[in-house]
Amino acid sequence: MGSPALKKALAKMAGAGVDEVAVETFAHYFRLLEHGETGMVPESTIDPVDIDRLDDVEVDEEAAREAVRRTAVIKLNGGLGTSMGMDRAKSLLCVRRGLSFLDIIARQVLHLRSEYDAPLPLLMMNSFRTSADTLAALKRYDDLAVDGLPLEFLQNKEPKLLTKDLSPVSWDADPDLEWCPPGHGDIYTALRGTGLLQDLIDQGYRYVFVSNSDNLGAVPDARVAGWFAQSGAPFAIEAVRRTASDRKGGHFARRKADGRIVLRESAQTLPEDAKALADLDRHRFCSTNNLWFDTHAMKEALDARDGILGLPLIRNVKNVDPGDKSSPEVVQVETAMGAAIEVFEGARLIEVGRERFVPVKTTNDLLVLRSDVYEIGQDFVLDPVAEVPFIELDGDHYKLVGQFDKHFPEGAPSLKEATSLRIDGDWTFGRGVRVQGDVALEGGTGRRVEADEVLTGTRSG
Repeated sequence: MGSPALKKALAKMAGAGVDEVAVETFAHYFRLLEHGETGMVPESTIDPVDIDRLDDVEVDEEAAREAVRRTAVIKLNGGLGTSMGMDRAKSLLCVRRGLSFLDIIARQVLHLRSEYDAPLPLLMMNSFRTSADTLAALKRYDDLAVDGLPLEFLQNKEPKLLTKDLSPVSWDADPDLEWCPPGHGDIYTALRGTGLLQDLIDQGYRYVFVSNSDNLGAVPDARVAGWFAQSGAPFAIEAVRRTASDRKGGHFARRKADGRIVLRESAQTLPEDAKALADLDRHRFCSTNNLWFDTHAMKEALDARDGILGLPLIRNVKNVDPGDKSSPEVVQVETAMGAAIEVFEGARLIEVGRERFVPVKTTNDLLVLRSDVYEIGQDFVLDPVAEVPFIELDGDHYKLVGQFDKHFPEGAPSLKEATSLRIDGDWTFGRGVRVQGDVALEGGTGRRVEADEVLTGTRSG
């Protein structure tokens, strides 16, 4: 039953072989969309939230070791890095010394297995676009797979819907663009639909640590695992203090109606609440997207809700072809996995250091990661050796990875003495350049920073 638009969408999903649990979940959100649900969280309905710091918590060392032994790791790996001009898994990007995100993730996990004598299975949640490349890249790690569990499971897909009538869009120029992922909140649907959640329970894994593959700070740390196990919480998220760069992003709050913790994304914020969203003194904490859940509690919640966790809807309006603004406008029905925090009574937040939140969303972030601001030790954990500087690269010349690499052919400059680096124009860097303090390069066209130069202050092209 349902509207003609919903029937068309469900038929399209069934014809593509989409899992039944995912189809039912999509239908749930479609009906909310039809009834005008926007997923907005007005400022008047929430209060700021205070949380404990991991540094202030005592964690028993043996409890931490035991928690790691009962933990499985999931990496969200569905992104293609299209905003940086990539057409394959973003996690294949080289970070340094010839190692990609995937290489470092695999080696982090293998090191922790050895250190804690733990199975610590690694599961990649891939999309239909990242699966083949990812599995090919991980073939070099013969001992990475754990018996009885796969290295990957697939994120579901759903049709993009025309804004005018919510019918599924057709796009003959590239039929793949008719589909989109349902947001990372799909992880719970996918775990249930594939049977993996039950498999994890059957094999004795009580805890799951989930994080983004582009965040190399998100190591399944024993201390955090021990804290989560000791807390007895069904669900938890690692949070960090918001900085100026987080003003436009989401944050945690406490809902006035029932006292539950909520995650409000920027797409769920009314225009009149934009000032409150950006207020770092009022809303002080944002999500790292590093989360922990108890497998038994998750199964119980999903069973009680017939497989639909009931995360808040995110109505995301885009063009069917993101690179063509003249292509039809579509709605992508999405959910955020962190929003599950409001589903669980007794869910917790814990404040962690910024070293556990090193996402790479732009080439600005990539430049810092490839620089000497971080060292990578034998455990393959990122160790910040300096404050992270503010980076702003000219979008016309550095936004895409191909452009970026051409401008730094000898590698990233030294940034450990830098406070900020702003580049306006076309500047190419030689080997061994050092940036000190606040540096601005302005108006360059085909300009070059020579090898071993020390940059300070402002230079005009």
